[in-house]
Amino acid sequence: MSIKEIVVPDIGDFDAVEVIEILVAVGDSVEAEDSLITVESDKASMEIPSSDSGIIKELKVSLGDNIAEGTTILLMEVSEAAESKPQEPAQEITAVVEETPETKPAAQEVAKPAPPPPTPKPSPTVNIDEVTFRKAYASPSVRKFARELGVDLGQLSGSGRKNRILHEDVKNFVKTTLTSGASPTASAGAPLGIAPMPEIDFSQFGKIETAPLSKINKLTGQFLHRSWVTVPHVTQFDEADITEMEAFRKKMGKEMEREGIKITPLAFIIKAVVASLKAFPRFNSSLDNTGENLILKNYFNIGVAVDTPNGLVVPVIRSADTKSLVEISQEIRELALKARDKKLKPADMQGGCFTISSLGGIGGTSFTPIVNAPEVAILGVSRSKMQPEWNGSEFEPRLMLPLSLSYDHRVIDGADGARFTSHLSKMLSDIRRLLV
Repeated sequence: MSIKEIVVPDIGDFDAVEVIEILVAVGDSVEAEDSLITVESDKASMEIPSSDSGIIKELKVSLGDNIAEGTTILLMEVSEAAESKPQEPAQEITAVVEETPETKPAAQEVAKPAPPPPTPKPSPTVNIDEVTFRKAYASPSVRKFARELGVDLGQLSGSGRKNRILHEDVKNFVKTTLTSGASPTASAGAPLGIAPMPEIDFSQFGKIETAPLSKINKLTGQFLHRSWVTVPHVTQFDEADITEMEAFRKKMGKEMEREGIKITPLAFIIKAVVASLKAFPRFNSSLDNTGENLILKNYFNIGVAVDTPNGLVVPVIRSADTKSLVEISQEIRELALKARDKKLKPADMQGGCFTISSLGGIGGTSFTPIVNAPEVAILGVSRSKMQPEWNGSEFEPRLMLPLSLSYDHRVIDGADGARFTSHLSKMLSDIRRLLV
């Protein structure tokens, strides 16, 4: 037996992360890949796995500590047989053949020209996005395995505990990619052949300042760029008459004010979206990795885009079809608060079927939201306004809510896009329909 230091592995592009949970204690017996601690990054929390199996002898970190790659987490007693020993690199063996009358070339024989050197093959990691690769939730051994195969972990969804990416996930990704005829190293948009933007010295035109993007900005930008170049977008615009809905919401708000309960307009929109997804199941689907099959979902998890000081995040309301307006309203507030306090966990932002991006509290008349792939549609909601509407005999003031539905045209055609927004508008215009 020997004592070994277990250190923080490669956790991505983080200078330091805070320890928010210790999952083991002295005397515990753990296996390799078991979680030891939970740390919090700028955007979410992640678990740090053990690199070895053994018995914990001493903890070297405490709650609230800031740690980085290489920091010692604990001391572990491991068996000598379990310790991994690095293999010596294989040396190239050159055979030495003694010249004999049989092997010595004839004097008059002309020496053959040496064959041209082989063309060097590109590195398998040439198209890996290092930022998303580092952010992926995977163990060091899986990261090494993925690099050897040229697989960008940022493109994978993990099947392990709390969505950790496993060796099998990498293997399945490669199998699926080879079956579809694509290259596992091809990044989104690479075949487009678009020249990079020229580098410009803006200081020649006037005084400038340089402000670094937040990590959330960088990740969101890369994700949205991938969605934009790989998903053929179409946006359908419509309006919903929410006059009665708002009157009912305000009336209920006064009744529930004493209990500290507030029903938000977004809760009504979520319920109406769920009803529309049930009526049009194609909007509650995703394309598989081959692009040849449609995965229809029988659950209704609705993502809600939340604007935070550090960037945009999308927590998910799970099983929205089973929750009341009050429950959805409370969950929206709780998730929004966690998002602004950087307390969202990866599980809080996964498993969405359909996303809603509401800018009604800020302003604007309409916009074109980008599909939150692998979802196939997203709803943009702008600020409602009172305007005259013809009722058949006269104009009357009605509160109208602008809707912007963007969708993946590979899955949804224009006619269904219009039908979906019409159905959604009908649900919001007469909320009694939600009971049917």
